[in-house]
Amino acid sequence: MQAMIFAAGLGTRLKPLTDTMPKALVRVGESALLERVIRKLAAAGAGRMVVNVHHFAEQVKEFLCDNNNFGQDIAVSDESSQLLDTGGGMKKAQSLFNDDEPILIHNVDILSNVDLKEFYEQGRQNDATLLVSNRQTTRYLLFDDDMRLVGWTNIKTGEVRSPYDDLNPNDCTMMAFAGIHSFSPRLFPLMDCFPDKFGIMDFYLNVCHKTTIKGIVAENLKLLDVGKTESLADAERFLKEMEQ
Repeated sequence: MQAMIFAAGLGTRLKPLTDTMPKALVRVGESALLERVIRKLAAAGAGRMVVNVHHFAEQVKEFLCDNNNFGQDIAVSDESSQLLDTGGGMKKAQSLFNDDEPILIHNVDILSNVDLKEFYEQGRQNDATLLVSNRQTTRYLLFDDDMRLVGWTNIKTGEVRSPYDDLNPNDCTMMAFAGIHSFSPRLFPLMDCFPDKFGIMDFYLNVCHKTTIKGIVAENLKLLDVGKTESLADAERFLKEMEQ
């Protein structure tokens, strides 16, 4: 298994903490978010890991160096000169991966009870696999009866994005994205026509009609997005619940 940790974000929702440190190094309990994700990926069997950096990039590099990469094979994709968003970050990091196995992608600010190894193996044959859940939100991914991605909608504004003309969200299965996905290197050539900076979900929605991008529904999902300050207060309680 190879993996990508998205850790380059500005962490604006975690201000004022991120005025002096990157989001990846914000601590939950005794460990930084980045350490928690690295250890979870290692436990799932990840060999090569790539971490992208931008905001306070040197702090992340020093953290990894000081901890001897936590005993893992970790490469850094440096976006110090320009924040490339998630799709651009993947495109830039392409040379750091081998091309014969999927890449498990994990946001640095996600805590969950997901069995990453099982998820990875379930989606191995797809071009991309998205972990989704049946939770209430305003923005949903849209899937057909075979759980193939066909579009996206914002139910508050009525906006629909899809390569399929006249797609009706009411005819689709609507699921919320959980911030964990796998990406086959087969998709990299389709990124050639994209700019340096773009979102990975924008990419998926642009190519889903000519690739196999599927959703896997996480049953009994426990997940916390620690990307905002109000979530930090709940994080330690959340971790204790997952250990039970």
